[in-house]
Amino acid sequence: MNPNATGPTADAAAAYLTALQERLTRDGCTVNSPQWKDRPAVIGHRADRKARWFGTKTEVFVFAAAVPEIDLVTLADFTGWSMSYAKSLRKGIPGARNAAMVLPALISSRVQPEAAQWAAQDARVVGATLIGRPLTVETWPDGARVTMYRGQVPIGGLFTKHVLEKAALYFS
Repeated sequence: MNPNATGPTADAAAAYLTALQERLTRDGCTVNSPQWKDRPAVIGHRADRKARWFGTKTEVFVFAAAVPEIDLVTLADFTGWSMSYAKSLRKGIPGARNAAMVLPALISSRVQPEAAQWAAQDARVVGATLIGRPLTVETWPDGARVTMYRGQVPIGGLFTKHVLEKAALYFS
């Protein structure tokens, strides 16, 4: 936690979620606000196709919700929900020159170390074309710390630079 902060508040997490929604919209994402376990969530989605990907399309899905505290069980549950939800939203034929990158993010002023370690440990792969990179966002009144896996993945590694650039843009 930031030692210079005046104290973590739920308001900081809510403000971060609002700012995230604005960044997603500015980047051209389609943004929705479903409920996750009776909590408001934000979903941002966009699709990109680049020549350097040999015509393959990648869809980037961002799922975010503010919670009182992030623990490992809650983060794993939110990640599973996000991956399933993204799978149901995918356009095109999965595996047919189409991949999905999922960024499930929980935002809170309290993050248990085990949850942050789990997020930083590795990406989660479902099938060959659905890759999730869970994030924890620890907020305080004057900033935030984002934890996620930033390494390569054996499947979908072609899109690593792109998804990390989008994560940096959205979770600044």
